[in-house]
Amino acid sequence: MQPFRLKNQQQVTISEATMDDAQAIINFYNRVGGESDYLSFGKNEFTSDVENYKSALEATRLEKNSIIYIATVNREIISIASIHSNQKTRSKHVGTLGIVVSQQFIGQGVGRKMMELLIDWAKTNEITRKITLVTREDNDTAIQLYEKLGFVKEGLSLKDNLVDDVYYNSLMMAMFV
Repeated sequence: MQPFRLKNQQQVTISEATMDDAQAIINFYNRVGGESDYLSFGKNEFTSDVENYKSALEATRLEKNSIIYIATVNREIISIASIHSNQKTRSKHVGTLGIVVSQQFIGQGVGRKMMELLIDWAKTNEITRKITLVTREDNDTAIQLYEKLGFVKEGLSLKDNLVDDVYYNSLMMAMFV
């Protein structure tokens, strides 16, 4: 993929994740889990074994309706965005989107770029017809971005996220491609 520049002019490279990225991805998730309460996981909660995660990355790469992108600055991961899809005939047209951006790069344009790449990929993979995502109901900045990109609210899951003894609702959103 072609590199692009963030709002702060740093150059970012986005590529599809490979097995060689496994340890760096695990490290990234474990670090950023402590940066935001909006994520579905906390610091050091990504406990996958490196060899198992390598296998998972390769399996995802081989699925025509699933993908994982990583964004890097100076070879350090700053964002990961993915669409994971079921392989069963009745639901393989639905992909679940996940995105994580390192706190220091929020507001620099990498989140939007990663989302746009995923949406473009979904439109051309010949299987995906619907992208879903889940975010905390109070994650206003992310919700605004999702709506600008064409996602609509589908529903609410009550008190399904517990952070520091406080329950939060999750908003389900989707778009058809």
